[in-house]
Amino acid sequence: MTIIRIEDPADARIAAFRDIRERDLTGREGLFVAEGEVVLRVLGSPASRCRPVAVLLAESRLAAQGEILTGLPESVPIHIAPQAVLDGIAGFHLHRGILALGEKPEPIDVDGFLAATDADAVIVAASEIGNHDNMGGIFRNAAAFGAAGVMLDDRCCDPFYRKAIRVSVGAVLRTPMITGLTATAMVDALERHGFEVIALTPSAREDLSAVGRKGRRAILLGPEGPGLPAALIDRCRGVRIPMSGGFDSLNVATAGAVALFQLSR
Repeated sequence: MTIIRIEDPADARIAAFRDIRERDLTGREGLFVAEGEVVLRVLGSPASRCRPVAVLLAESRLAAQGEILTGLPESVPIHIAPQAVLDGIAGFHLHRGILALGEKPEPIDVDGFLAATDADAVIVAASEIGNHDNMGGIFRNAAAFGAAGVMLDDRCCDPFYRKAIRVSVGAVLRTPMITGLTATAMVDALERHGFEVIALTPSAREDLSAVGRKGRRAILLGPEGPGLPAALIDRCRGVRIPMSGGFDSLNVATAGAVALFQLSR
């Protein structure tokens, strides 16, 4: 490992880590910042689709992270700093004391990816998801239930936002994803490759339990509140999750987890 001690928050060598919250909102030109031990472990694992670029730790965390750090490529610099300096770099108290800089994966060709999926593959497709907690939960659920990948339309928030990665417990870094299409183009691509697109909506008459577990299927999730547009639902197989107590909807990530369990078990 190459250990570099940082004594000054203005040190140019850690510029990419500086003022994390503001940089989260403006992007980092193909890079992202990940936070915490669990996410660092995923980033450094063979399962990661992202390349680790640099690490910044509170000096008190160095010994405990030895196993993870020695598994990183030798070219990845390990910066350590006193907690006060680390907080000055981040712009707030970083109680986890662990940051990593990673490089986003190359975009995936939608047709090539969908064509190569298994005969019984399940894809999660999401439209207009603007909450980073929900985004992280969607990826965590997709990984937990063995989805082949996640598709995000061009109105979704960035899955590489630091909080989304953290909530996903690193699943964002290892899950194949397709981004940037319109919702209509996502459905077009899925249907082109033989996927039955199942739109989750409380207005549907058919229950989720009626959906079989064979064949290629995609679960289409929409934003909480307005939900999916009626025109998009009409193109798909609309299903609902039956509930009691006067409730007609769930948090979008929770609804996705229920649907994934039903289709994958």
